[in-house]
Amino acid sequence: MEAESSLKCKEVLEKLLDEEKLKYCFECGICTASCPMAELLGKSYNPRRLLERIMLSSEAVLASEELWLCAWCYSCSKHCPQALQLPEVFLLMRRLAKEKGHDEAYERSLEKIVKDVPLPLVATAVCFHPERAGLKMEAVLEKIGHLRGKGAKREKRKAREKARKVAIIGSGPAGLSVAYELSLRGYAPTVFEVLSEVGGMLRKCIPQYRLPREILEKEIEFLIDSGVEIKTGVAVGKDLSFEDLWRDGYEAVFVGVGVHKGQGLRIEGSDLNGVFHALDFLWDVNSGKKVDLGNNVVVVGGGNVAVDAARTALKLGANNVTILYRRSKEEMPAIPWEVKEAENEGVKIEFLVAPKRILGENGKVTAVECIRMLLGEPDESGRRKPVPIEGSEFKHEANMVILAIGETADVSFLPKDIELNDDGTVWVNPITMETSIRGVFAGGDVATGPATVIEAIRAGKTAAESIDCYLKSLGG
Repeated sequence: MEAESSLKCKEVLEKLLDEEKLKYCFECGICTASCPMAELLGKSYNPRRLLERIMLSSEAVLASEELWLCAWCYSCSKHCPQALQLPEVFLLMRRLAKEKGHDEAYERSLEKIVKDVPLPLVATAVCFHPERAGLKMEAVLEKIGHLRGKGAKREKRKAREKARKVAIIGSGPAGLSVAYELSLRGYAPTVFEVLSEVGGMLRKCIPQYRLPREILEKEIEFLIDSGVEIKTGVAVGKDLSFEDLWRDGYEAVFVGVGVHKGQGLRIEGSDLNGVFHALDFLWDVNSGKKVDLGNNVVVVGGGNVAVDAARTALKLGANNVTILYRRSKEEMPAIPWEVKEAENEGVKIEFLVAPKRILGENGKVTAVECIRMLLGEPDESGRRKPVPIEGSEFKHEANMVILAIGETADVSFLPKDIELNDDGTVWVNPITMETSIRGVFAGGDVATGPATVIEAIRAGKTAAESIDCYLKSLGG
């Protein structure tokens, strides 16, 4: 049996790893340095070390909880000089571990997730994808709820009135993580959310097939029971100024607003009826509004939002859903597993294709005129720049066009003294996450641009540690 298992491990490695790449692996540690889970868990998780152990003794690794701690953000692969697909390796090794019955390792991984990862229910549903390793999501979430109830059971904090106050702007994954971590440290965090319901981008833009609403509600309920106060329908900068926050006794502020603004496409026909921004489309669907899709839906873009919009349109009943992406599959920024699942469900992806203009009749979309591209020299992002091929135009029939070409945060409410980066994100000290105003911190998409949920959670936990240090430095 051991020989058979070892053979399977070897087959996994041969299938997924390029031996020549591994032979010349720089051992630079970039995979671990870029991994949010490595930062959240500290010494408990090291992707580079785990890969090395798989190569040296793959059978022994099957009993390790580290196999179950990859959060599928693909930061390691995106930054790796050799582009090694570590999440793919870890997934197949997980499946072998499950076949071998290493349940104890899996149980230990859940304990670490509950102990060290804020929002463990949300993180598991959106990031860890237990079903990909053949585990039932419902059973996993039930186990997490049991572990958290047993290990982190708390009464509502009666001493909030005497605790030091921290204001948190935005109730997305970064903001809620900051609030939770600060409540554990004995502070009185208050979350201000402009929407009428809590969750920010978690509620607004993540499809319910990825994050069922009952899971989000359970997470929010736990946060409130842990001492987090949440005020909805409050727009900081309009209903409440930063001066009001300082005057009301808040000693620190965390800005964690999401990227709620979709970028436009400056081509002819972008104002036709039937053209939507992906964030607006996803928000309408998540809000329960009726959306008239038509038979043919075209999604423009290559990120996670584009894939979410395409899969959502297909699940709502569109006959044909096609993603147009101007670069190749290798340059596509969406998480590879999400792309694979979209294709398996029936979403078509046309690579090296860009929209040239949107065509219509009587003010309504009828088609997209596209042009084929080839890849030229690398641009400022490091990816090869797409160049139009003259004379390659063609038409793609469409009743609806969804634009997912980038998202930005609305930072107009921030004080003018807060420094911004060239791309419009908030500048923060990379170590402390403090902005150019003392006592004001920021993290998540507003500071990095669009990123994954686990990266926002990591940012929230890091910011909470910095805020704790900052408040202690003030004394009192």
